[in-house]
Amino acid sequence: MDINIHASFLPHTDPEASLGFYRDALGFEVRKDVGYGDMRWITVGPPGRADTNLVLYPPTADPGITEEEGRVITEMMAKGTFASMMLATPDVDAAFEAIQATGAEVMQEPTDQDWGMRDCAFRDPAGNTVRIQQMP
Repeated sequence: MDINIHASFLPHTDPEASLGFYRDALGFEVRKDVGYGDMRWITVGPPGRADTNLVLYPPTADPGITEEEGRVITEMMAKGTFASMMLATPDVDAAFEAIQATGAEVMQEPTDQDWGMRDCAFRDPAGNTVRIQQMP
């Protein structure tokens, strides 16, 4: 069996602010920008890796979500407890410096973790945690 993760989803509350983070701070390329009414689904990914995608989506766009569920999701996003993702780079310190220089919100500077990884973390404009770990 050969199965890969092709796309993952993170919510956004402001598509332009999210683009500023994922395109301008992380260097991801924009692959799709789909609108429906006042909502946008934006697909981004690392350059040269068309098989790896991140879809930034309006978290309450699903018609199956109740108003109460939408309120809870919005509150959790504001607290930074709703969603997160893990990225990898061969040089986490260089990545940290470049991303921090864009004004991104730092959650954790590069740190050698007890479990053997060196990583850092940022909060994206929607409150999602974006951890970046160093890979050999």
